[in-house]
Amino acid sequence: MSEAQKPLLEPQAVMEAAAKLRTLLLEVKKVIVGQDLMLERMLVALLARGHVLIEGVPGLAKTLAIKTLAEAIGASFKRIQFTPDLVPADLLGTRIYNPKEATFEVELGPIFANLILADEINRAPAKIQSALLEAMQERQVTIGHQTYRLPDPFLVLATQNPIESEGTYFLPEAQVDRFMFKVWLDYPAFYEEMTVVERVSSKFEPVEVVLSGDELRELQAMADRVHVHPAVTEYAVRLTRATRDPGEVGLAQLKKYISYGGSPRASVNLILGAKALAIVRGREYALPEDVRDLAPEVLRHRIIPSYEALADEVRLEEVLQKIIAATPLPKVHLGDPYREARPSVESPSA
Repeated sequence: MSEAQKPLLEPQAVMEAAAKLRTLLLEVKKVIVGQDLMLERMLVALLARGHVLIEGVPGLAKTLAIKTLAEAIGASFKRIQFTPDLVPADLLGTRIYNPKEATFEVELGPIFANLILADEINRAPAKIQSALLEAMQERQVTIGHQTYRLPDPFLVLATQNPIESEGTYFLPEAQVDRFMFKVWLDYPAFYEEMTVVERVSSKFEPVEVVLSGDELRELQAMADRVHVHPAVTEYAVRLTRATRDPGEVGLAQLKKYISYGGSPRASVNLILGAKALAIVRGREYALPEDVRDLAPEVLRHRIIPSYEALADEVRLEEVLQKIIAATPLPKVHLGDPYREARPSVESPSA
């Protein structure tokens, strides 16, 4: 079914969906203080069926946030602590010989859960990273000659520590590219940290299930039907292309600092994320601002700096922010979403 043939979402239904997501967010915030950006991106990834890589120093509640979210949606949750001696069978499962029946039986691994916490994912060797690729991209696992579908929904939330290099491995680019978002966490503000200390020194409020698996699948289906104007798609593609050739947005001087930019998967994730973010924000249509807001998390792990950038101590985040600022935001005129004609777009120069 083409975009023009899809039935438009009812604004009232979208507002009710946004209210459910706010309730979910408030439930998670019974435990988690601050970290609003991370929590919003986790909700967007849930709706868009994406995966999230969270990077931050120890002690910023990365693991606790993921575990609390799983409790609030009543999903099956498994935590996998990645270590250098882990083997694929520890993650996916393996075939076990049954001498009584003289047959092999399959013992499924911990990856068969709705939410997977891949804790300190950069401690896993190449064999584990390759085993994760099929699970994250195809949502299936092959053990022996059999292929097993993973549960629906399925979401990998991975954490890594940026300040420790002992016993760690760089994630291969093919692995990193499978993550929809890469979220950087910073230290909490003063009063947020005060609240953290008070909560930990007492007792956390119990987290209640506020969203069922069926409701989550309904919200995912709703996100699929969010209307995206062609100008919004064009903006997402221009952003991604500018990471490959900044000269397209008048920043030719930055090209020497970039070896590789975002792939078409980045453009796809910008649009899928924008559709999910529109539901979170209570709209049945995506705006260019949704794409712009998600651009840092979608693009930062897909840009590979050059040796010249390392030599000149150029921060990749600064390059990315310049590209986002230089890419013109289209002016989309939405009009009445119930008219037969689709919304029109004004020229960026208008």
